[in-house]
Amino acid sequence: MTNKRTFTKEEKLQILKEVEQSGLKTTLEKHGIYPASYYSWKKKFEQMGEAGFRHGMTPAHIKEIKRLEKENELLKKLLAEKEIEGHLKNEMLKKNCAWARQKN
Repeated sequence: MTNKRTFTKEEKLQILKEVEQSGLKTTLEKHGIYPASYYSWKKKFEQMGEAGFRHGMTPAHIKEIKRLEKENELLKKLLAEKEIEGHLKNEMLKKNCAWARQKN
């Protein structure tokens, strides 16, 4: 009975680079990797980049994450604008109240 080895994201990336330098057969034998595993890693990396190595990640997940990140950025900008707007209104009210008090 053999133990199934799991590779970290960094190890997978290193193996993908090593194949380019040392060749497929040599690298796979060195690390004890089946060609199917290598081609699966390669496909995920080509389609999704490093994020493809996260457990259960699919192109649809990546697309949704990017959409949510853009939405989150927009909401942060809107919130910052509202905070600035509120601060400016408070400053204007303070100036107007001070001016009205001096007039009386």
